[in-house]
Amino acid sequence: MSASPVDSSSADVARRKARAPGYWNPYVVGAALGVLSWFVFAVVDKPLGISTSLSAASGWCAAPAMGSEAVAANPYWAKHRPKWDYGMLFIAGTFAGAMASAVVSRTFRVETVPEVWRRRFGPSKAKRLLWAFIGGVLILYGARLAGGCTSGHGISGSLQLALSSWTFFLTMFAAGVVTALVLFGRKDT
Repeated sequence: MSASPVDSSSADVARRKARAPGYWNPYVVGAALGVLSWFVFAVVDKPLGISTSLSAASGWCAAPAMGSEAVAANPYWAKHRPKWDYGMLFIAGTFAGAMASAVVSRTFRVETVPEVWRRRFGPSKAKRLLWAFIGGVLILYGARLAGGCTSGHGISGSLQLALSSWTFFLTMFAAGVVTALVLFGRKDT
């Protein structure tokens, strides 16, 4: 029995994605992240990480609503003051790098409701933005609770063979698989 033109093996899909614009070789990217991590340790003596600076930057966003005195009195923001430092530059660089990659690969587009979301939950922009916000709050809260995010634990911590980072990374992947299965189901091929 021959496969229909619609059927394709996972190897075929992987080959098409590897040739598709916008996809980077994961081995090259992994090696580059390792080199970047060494460079960052050598230059600023800090690990890669974004969640501490991102949550500190939220103090700037909270100041207009809460007042700068309330932000300064908050125990978290007193410990992690919003300031322009390596972490804030890392946030800006992450955004700029992602934007440059999308523009260079000609894959940049404004997309409020991704197709995979639309197929499962419908076209509502408000629903998508609400759940994206809730997901962002949960993942940032979890990252702060865990003492690091995917870049802090997953890259820097795992490169240093930290048990807590490997526990975080493996748990994050397992939770991601379970969440994807619950939200989107299993697609039989």
